[in-house]
Amino acid sequence: QVQLDESGGGLVQAGGSLRLSCAASGLTFSRYAWGWFRQAPGKEREFVAAVGWSGAATYYADSVKGRFTISTDNAKNTAYLQMNTLKPEDTAVYYCAARGQGESYRDPRSYDYWGQGTQVTVSS
Repeated sequence: QVQLDESGGGLVQAGGSLRLSCAASGLTFSRYAWGWFRQAPGKEREFVAAVGWSGAATYYADSVKGRFTISTDNAKNTAYLQMNTLKPEDTAVYYCAARGQGESYRDPRSYDYWGQGTQVTVSS
């Protein structure tokens, strides 16, 4: 049974930092590409960041480029999202996801497995 467990969310002031973790089990971590998405109340789920199968290529939404960093640790079966210089508009539930063979790193439909989400709230 595949399980993705996110952690690290919370309440932070604008300008602060958080690091989200996504611990995976029940799959071969290194065979998947990984992504982070977020969903704010009343809005659709949106792409935040992704890393390719090799772990070398990374991709970011324009809104987070230069502030967020995605990474993976194959030895720990864990994906991370380091979030710096947080803004109130970053407030959302953040989800990690595993992509097996889907082609589009931006499209949620390309992802096979999802975590339960972790709340990030940025106060002004």
